Amino acid sequence: MNFASLIESHGEQAVLALGGLVIGALFGFFAQRSKFCLRSATLEFWHRSFGKKVAVWLLAFSSAVVGVQWLILSGNMDAASTRQISATGSISGALVGGLLFGVGMVLTRGCASRLLVLSANGNLRALLSGLIFAVTAQAALGGALAPWRESISSWWTVDGGAARDLLALTHVGPWGGLAFGLLWLVAGLYFAVRSGCGLWKWAGGIGAGLAVAAGWGFNYWVSKNSFEVVPVQGLTFSGPSAEWLMRVVASPAPEIGFNFGLVPGVFLGSFLGAWVGKDFVLEGFRDGYSMRRYIVGAVLMGFGAMLAGGCAVGAGITGGAIFALTAWLALAGMWVGAGLADRLVDAPTRALVSHAHRHAHGHAHTHDHAPAHAGMAP
Repeated sequence: MNFASLIESHGEQAVLALGGLVIGALFGFFAQRSKFCLRSATLEFWHRSFGKKVAVWLLAFSSAVVGVQWLILSGNMDAASTRQISATGSISGALVGGLLFGVGMVLTRGCASRLLVLSANGNLRALLSGLIFAVTAQAALGGALAPWRESISSWWTVDGGAARDLLALTHVGPWGGLAFGLLWLVAGLYFAVRSGCGLWKWAGGIGAGLAVAAGWGFNYWVSKNSFEVVPVQGLTFSGPSAEWLMRVVASPAPEIGFNFGLVPGVFLGSFLGAWVGKDFVLEGFRDGYSMRRYIVGAVLMGFGAMLAGGCAVGAGITGGAIFALTAWLALAGMWVGAGLADRLVDAPTRALVSHAHRHAHGHAHTHDHAPAHAGMAP
């Protein structure tokens, strides 16, 4: 198939939308089958267990890095042309936004991509949280929360170009980036073997990461073969979620493009994965506290993602794979924010539950032995 002729006959935007649909479906399928989730990986890390969740995330992350750096070395991508490298960035936005996002994804029990994947599996909690995430992201982009985002972003900025490129700052170049990715791929494989990951964990983690690399490569290819100016972008879920919200509630709707196909593609791919694995189950909220927790978490994630310049995938993997400085700072903030939320919010609850369980068990133990002691009494 001649893709250049597709662009000529159908236009760049239609081709981008089709590519977003296909790549999104692949990401959604692999993410669903592997249960890829940054929140789960961070909690395993902070609990020092280093099991399947960490292994899957490392496989996805390292595969994306290896895939993107290979594209750059083979001349099929130029990271310098991407917004995360070329435009002025915000270090304060990356750090504060990453922290807020990390806290939010613990409260909602899933990052933005995970909420979309779970929504396709029948999880109504994730569906509501995803909608609130999209509303908040749009409010932070151009609504009531935009002044706050702009103010925090202005605290500490960094110029575009080499100042935002970690490979340029460290003078290691794409070969160094490739070596870094291969090193963490080996680490991911080690943790996968040690924790007994099944085939879908391996294939799904690597497949999700390669889908991220494919997103970069496809968008760059369209931009090089287009007569129009086409921004080079990768997989992310904050901007596309806000865009789809505006497409539903506003007129005229945003122009179609890669984001137009990405969101429904991920949903369809995840639904297919749930059908293959028989994982489709309708789930709702248990009580009012759970709903409040998810709502607060979704708001923090929506604002944090737009402040940080991307979500756990958009900044953490897509931006991380091109070694954008702000993306790495945002990713670090997400890990720290998740650890703080777990320690300050969930750890006390776990301690109370554990204490109540021990108390109940001790009471039952005494009660079980009471007749024997009574029978021994004179």
